[in-house]
Amino acid sequence: MSDTNKDINMAEAPEGYSGAGFFATSFEKVIGLARANSLWPLPFATSCCGIEFMATMGSTYDISRFGSERPSFSPRQADILLVMGTIAKKMGPVVKQVYEQMAEPKWVVAVGACATSGGIFDTYSVLQGIDRVVPVDVYVPGCPPRPEQILDGLMRVQDLAKNESLRRRHSPEYQALLASYNIK
Repeated sequence: MSDTNKDINMAEAPEGYSGAGFFATSFEKVIGLARANSLWPLPFATSCCGIEFMATMGSTYDISRFGSERPSFSPRQADILLVMGTIAKKMGPVVKQVYEQMAEPKWVVAVGACATSGGIFDTYSVLQGIDRVVPVDVYVPGCPPRPEQILDGLMRVQDLAKNESLRRRHSPEYQALLASYNIK
């Protein structure tokens, strides 16, 4: 085996039973593996964190290694809402509307200090974290975060997508979470 083959990381097969010419596993594990490796991000970038996200699309960081090479600028075709930068209070309803237009399953990543907590802008006009208007799954710290941190946040969402039950989105707990944000 050459050294180049040792560097290739393959997606691990889910738990299951294998034999001569067959592999059997649960449908939930196969769906989780497919979801985790084909996440389409919707970048909602307003500030410098958006520039760092653009760097992840380049050849140096190559977000396409994770199945996210197609940024979707339509909420109906996106799986991940990446909110990057300062969000003014007047933009809060827009973020919520974009979230509501996304199809299930959907995940939200708050990228950077401004999206997670308002950052240095503790003023009357800046939303002090997008978790006040939509539920957030992953927080990426930094001001602005490095592209490696954004990729790490994407990998955390992949872990969530891979291990999420197909019925979790219909659970009473999830419905209560959405109701707490006044989301139908």
